[in-house]
Amino acid sequence: MPTYDYRCEACGHEFSVILSITEHESGKITCPQCKGDKVTQLMSVFTPKTSRKS
Repeated sequence: MPTYDYRCEACGHEFSVILSITEHESGKITCPQCKGDKVTQLMSVFTPKTSRKS
């Protein structure tokens, strides 16, 4: 499942959540620190893991 990064607009806490695509699309994300529901999704970077050494 994908990991999504969020920032709470109420307290400024940044956190990551592992969600299914269905859960993510529901938009019902709350801050784990203050339980606020006004959160903004942050831009995240995808880094694939490979067995190849460079």
